[in-house]
Amino acid sequence: MDRDELLDLLSEDARTPVADLARMLDADEETVRAELDALEAEGVVRGYRAVVDPGRTADERVEAVVELDVTLDRETSYEDIARRLTKFDEVVGLRLVSGDYDFAVDVEADSMREVSRFVSDQIAPVPEVTKTVTHFVMQTYKEAGIAFEDGEDDDRLSVTP
Repeated sequence: MDRDELLDLLSEDARTPVADLARMLDADEETVRAELDALEAEGVVRGYRAVVDPGRTADERVEAVVELDVTLDRETSYEDIARRLTKFDEVVGLRLVSGDYDFAVDVEADSMREVSRFVSDQIAPVPEVTKTVTHFVMQTYKEAGIAFEDGEDDDRLSVTP
């Protein structure tokens, strides 16, 4: 059984029953279950989560992407900064990136004020952080490979003058 195929199937739908995964992979259920257990034990599979369309819930959470510029010293690495930032519950995603800034931080809170306060009180004071730029998410159109569509197809023809 090919691990990559199993991971692809899990990425498409983590709720697929083991029996169905076994059938799709032309393997027996025990082998698939053992492989899933191994992937979890090795930390390859870190968890399973639902992709929720925020526009269809009553939850008014505010999402922001915060760009961070950092300056490293001899004792501090990117991993040290990342370990410090991942401890905050408001940080739901953290990536080291190439380009004009060093880290992209996904932040969630109950209001824009809370996001702003979190950035100014918790992130900006980190000694290695030299600059923050906060971008508030206005609309999410696609997440984790899943497009959020309104379900209404507009079949009108466009008219140009």
